[in-house]
Amino acid sequence: MRIRTAAPLALVPATALAGSLLATAVPATAAAHQGGLHFGTIQYDGPGKDDRSKNSLNAEWVNIHNNGKKKVQLKGYKVKDNTGYTYTFGSYTIGAGKTVKLRTGKGKNVSGTVHWNRGSYVWNNTGDKARLIKPNGKLQDSCSWGKSTKANKGVKNCH
Repeated sequence: MRIRTAAPLALVPATALAGSLLATAVPATAAAHQGGLHFGTIQYDGPGKDDRSKNSLNAEWVNIHNNGKKKVQLKGYKVKDNTGYTYTFGSYTIGAGKTVKLRTGKGKNVSGTVHWNRGSYVWNNTGDKARLIKPNGKLQDSCSWGKSTKANKGVKNCH
């Protein structure tokens, strides 16, 4: 059983005033876009059946966005999940304002898309955490999510 208590009447005007002050102090716009190199959108549960086909594996991906003003060489950067699966970038330069998509499955690397070349899935549909690690071992960014649902469609926007 939940017990509810009523706030004293003297607190109601003070609470209302504090709430209105807080409402005016917080801007109505969304949070600023994260600067530098960071995760963008992650499709952790690709649409359709998980049948380990090339198309199904490649429907699972993470976007890494460079919101900085200079290009970044990704050689030695790592993308890692909670289990310890790790992708290490070879020589790949991401331009300022550009995004690279890291797909789980096999395929040819082209501008804007690289492949992990795995034959099994990386990202857990019930919750996981992606980590972007600098070549020196320091964490650059991370993004976590919960269970895939009809509402979120297995997609996480990490901005």
